[in-house]
Amino acid sequence: MSDHATVCECEALPAATHPGDETLRELGLPGGGYIAGEWVRGPLTLEVTDPEDGSLVASVYQATTSDVDRAVGDVQRSLREERWELWERREVLERAADLVREEAPRLARIISAEGSKTITEATREVARTAETLRISAHSAALLEGSTLPFEDTARGSGKFGYYRRVPLGVIAAITPFNDPMNLVAHKVGPGLLAGNAIVLKPAAVTPLSALALHDILLRAGMPPRRMAVLAAGREAGSALVSDPRVAAVSFTGGPTTGDAIARLVGARRILMELGGNNAVLVCEDGDVETAAAGIVDGAFGVAGQNCLSVQRVFVHESQYERMLALITRDTDRLVVGSKKDAMTDVGPLISEQEARRVESWVDEAVAGGARAVTGGRREGAFYWPTVLVDVPESARIYREEVFGPVVFVEPFTDLDAALETIDDTDYGLQAGVFTASLTTAMHAVDRLHMGSVLINDTSDFRIDAMPFGGSKRSGVGREGVAEAVREMSEPKNVILNRMG
Repeated sequence: MSDHATVCECEALPAATHPGDETLRELGLPGGGYIAGEWVRGPLTLEVTDPEDGSLVASVYQATTSDVDRAVGDVQRSLREERWELWERREVLERAADLVREEAPRLARIISAEGSKTITEATREVARTAETLRISAHSAALLEGSTLPFEDTARGSGKFGYYRRVPLGVIAAITPFNDPMNLVAHKVGPGLLAGNAIVLKPAAVTPLSALALHDILLRAGMPPRRMAVLAAGREAGSALVSDPRVAAVSFTGGPTTGDAIARLVGARRILMELGGNNAVLVCEDGDVETAAAGIVDGAFGVAGQNCLSVQRVFVHESQYERMLALITRDTDRLVVGSKKDAMTDVGPLISEQEARRVESWVDEAVAGGARAVTGGRREGAFYWPTVLVDVPESARIYREEVFGPVVFVEPFTDLDAALETIDDTDYGLQAGVFTASLTTAMHAVDRLHMGSVLINDTSDFRIDAMPFGGSKRSGVGREGVAEAVREMSEPKNVILNRMG
């Protein structure tokens, strides 16, 4: 057994007493956690279930606060004791990207089994994971730095120097359930390339994708003690982000949790992506057919559990009835069903509890005067794609991120008033504008306080290389590989004083 595959029996239990160990092996996973350079095989008490039918996918190790303390200490020692050159880090990420591509069918099955994604959506996520690792590997030049301009000031006479970017230290990476592998790659790819050590806390409901990617990184040559993976609850998560040895926290999730983390972290580096209440504006001269198709795809992909999902649609009154008919028609054509079926468009939400929450938000809006044109029903963890009209501004579904398969459509007459309405939210992640007029497009870009404004496209688009994040309550800083490499490193000046 290689160094990276050593096994930790955290309570010295014999192998036969580890429930769930066999299911992990069937998934190709060496253990249910990874701490201090060792795979953890017992006890495996945290059950990972398929939200589609509640069946057990596998069981993993549930980390404690003492595990967090040990993990942080060990990855920090790894930074001091194990030299890992930039070229070696680049090559590991390149090999990992290749392994992800080679093992795509297995990885897609893991993503789909533990989460909400259909097998088609999971396959796309695996491809993006490989892309994110590839881009990370090719970002090494961002760490090179530059010379310092001492000759530009009299005070610099006799001096020469440069700066280079160096790692921050230990990064706490906390990832959500909706993109359980690619969002891990977006944190660990740039973080490792920049030379950091990482303690990863994936969502407790979808830890298997993170463990699978960690195993691939180890097989690609990552030093065994450079990263830990802990499936853990709130107490252990709080211990992780509040640990003074953690130099920075990278978090993707909701703003309430983001606020709690910020209070614990204090005056340290924070990188957060906190979601959105994304809008699409369809002007009088917009391409209605293209807009309708994009809105349906953007609102209901991954059962609406996507920070870029389309939630609000504002259509010029001259196009409103046609647009509503097209959106309703295309929504009704979506296939709701098993994630395993390649013909399925919309699978379950991550849990029945979340489906009930979405149902309650829709019921609240309907009680306030809204009308469901289609959808509006739930079966277990499934919630049917729902199109609403006449939603009151007081409804949560108007003001907050629903994170479910619901979109509302509203007519407008005045462009500036519509732009003001779109911007009148605590969120500012992305927005889409459909228009044939460059003047209108640029006017919307100037007026909207968003991380991205997409012209003739919906909010539901990004490439993994672009700066990604939002304004206002949608986040702090930017992800996207290049931006994350910069956020997870810092400049270090070297100044030489010429003597004589």
